[in-house]
Amino acid sequence: MADIKLKDISQLGSWNPKELRKLRMVINNRIGSLEKGAKPKELPENHPLAKLDVEQIKELLVKVHKAEKNQL
Repeated sequence: MADIKLKDISQLGSWNPKELRKLRMVINNRIGSLEKGAKPKELPENHPLAKLDVEQIKELLVKVHKAEKNQL
């Protein structure tokens, strides 16, 4: 599976389709866990979503969708 931990989320245009798909799935899972209100799992420091809140993650999801469409 694609490794997204070392990738820069500000450079989504350079990500390949597998990495974008994995990031999209991780984002959707993270949004779900943050919105449940339960204590979400702490992400490692090198994870791209480690220091983002729900709104920032939702904005990133929109950017990921645009990046995926641009690769088609």
